[in-house]
Amino acid sequence: MSDTGRKDFTTKAKEEMTPDSTKSTQDKIKETFTDTTDRISRGLQPDDQKGAAQQAFDKGQRAHDNHNGGAGQSIADKIKNAVGLGDH
Repeated sequence: MSDTGRKDFTTKAKEEMTPDSTKSTQDKIKETFTDTTDRISRGLQPDDQKGAAQQAFDKGQRAHDNHNGGAGQSIADKIKNAVGLGDH
């Protein structure tokens, strides 16, 4: 179970499992926005103040972001990539 104010784990899993090619532009922009706000929340709350499941999930997401350069992209770049206008 995710902590209060954070994106629910089942929602996140469903978004990850759904191919981008089947998502509307509106869905992609919404996901990018909610992912970004979740990342901001993740960074503002210290790990020792999170539930065990949220803490483990956040550590995995940070590792994924660092490996894929996601933490260094601007919000505008993420939106461009979500709608197919980015460099990737």
